[in-house]
Amino acid sequence: MKTLLEVLTSGTTYLQKHGVDEARLNMEHLLAHVLGCRRLDLYLRFGEKLLEPDLQTLRDLLRRRGEGTPLQHLLGTVDFLGHELVSDGRALVPRPETEHLVDVLIRDAGAARMPAPKTVLDVGTGSGCIGLTLAAAWPEARVTLADISEEALDLARLNASRIQAGNVQFMRSDLFEKLPGRWDLIVANLPYIPAGEIPSLSREVRQDPVLALDGGPDGLDIVRRLIEAAPAHLAPDGLLVLEVGHDQGPETARLMERQGFTGVRLMADLAGIERFVLGRHAGTATPALEETGAE
Repeated sequence: MKTLLEVLTSGTTYLQKHGVDEARLNMEHLLAHVLGCRRLDLYLRFGEKLLEPDLQTLRDLLRRRGEGTPLQHLLGTVDFLGHELVSDGRALVPRPETEHLVDVLIRDAGAARMPAPKTVLDVGTGSGCIGLTLAAAWPEARVTLADISEEALDLARLNASRIQAGNVQFMRSDLFEKLPGRWDLIVANLPYIPAGEIPSLSREVRQDPVLALDGGPDGLDIVRRLIEAAPAHLAPDGLLVLEVGHDQGPETARLMERQGFTGVRLMADLAGIERFVLGRHAGTATPALEETGAE
């Protein structure tokens, strides 16, 4: 029988040969998952022998990871601002960029740089990571999670049961098609990948539903539709917040300005990429969110 350290080393080499980025970190996560321990606990157990049933389970996970199955799908969950959310093929894997945006919104409301909204709409909710995390942070708010995919909504409902957010409702809708009413905050991470670029995406990203990736010829088809329709669904002084592709921020800002949004601004992620676009309806400037989102 091999020791944990030997298995960790050989598994890392296997993943490297199969083109997996951060192979050592991936291997640590998989090994900790099989053993039911924290990743950091592995360092205290390097001399232990790994039992054959665990080795067999690990071999299967390694094979699938080497074939491009996302790590989050193999682990079954992903951490999103301290919430453990189920992650599988029904929706996009929650990304660190999205986590950062939600964190900034919550922190700025807590610091009174913007009022905590009473009504929130998460359009294209997918796993529910945005809307559910905001619902947990703002228990007094009424939060609606909407998606065109019933499979995605099923995943979001499952995650709502894990977070135990009681202030949410779910609606199957193509953008605002079946969503009467107005909201103080509308936030959306919609499909924004240009259709022609999808075949060149990484193996892992191509495991996400095409419906959650394909944004049309230039990636902004669905974003345009949302921006055009959003004013009729925002409360007075309501805020629209969008996450878009790495090079789509300026064009998205122009689309919002042409649609009558005011105080439109770009906000960068932690890598300095201006992928978040914010604007208010009814002539009020956007709140004083951090210029880069980083402290």
